Amino acid sequence: MSETLSAEHKSTLLSIARQAIEEYVRNNKLELAPSDDPTLNEKRGCFVTIRQTGNLRGCIGVFTSEKPLYQEVAEMAISAATRDPRFRPMTEKELGNFTLEISVLSPLIEADSPEQIEVGTHGIYLERGYSRGVLLPQVATEYNWDRMTFLEQTCVKAGLPRDAWNASDTRLYIFSAEIFNDK
Repeated sequence: MSETLSAEHKSTLLSIARQAIEEYVRNNKLELAPSDDPTLNEKRGCFVTIRQTGNLRGCIGVFTSEKPLYQEVAEMAISAATRDPRFRPMTEKELGNFTLEISVLSPLIEADSPEQIEVGTHGIYLERGYSRGVLLPQVATEYNWDRMTFLEQTCVKAGLPRDAWNASDTRLYIFSAEIFNDK
């Protein structure tokens, strides 16, 4: 698996995401040309974040994938634009005014201790019973959170008490991400 994506790969993935959103919002379909690039065909998890005037407009992703990265990026872009339950689906009128951020993920690693979390490097995924929460690495940096606040906010996102990260039946995972955008 590639450790880092080239500038060309990043540009290609951003272009694929934008084209997927535009085509799907306009025509309710996606026709994606296959790629023969080995890096773009790696099976990796990713998140696609959409912003409008600096505000979150949608964010959807997967941690693992059986699909090539370029295809997963296209599908997550469409999902972020049309299926994020926090927002109504994007309309054609909104297509001229949005920015994209893509986070290509490392595999999840179960953390033995919260001290393993490096703010600004790691994202957090936690699960307790049927509740799950995830925050990408850049979220803690954007809000200037320390490790404890990051853990608490991930619990809140999961609909759990702020201190649920410390419960014996909570599983805590960390991951890193290669983050790039078209701003």
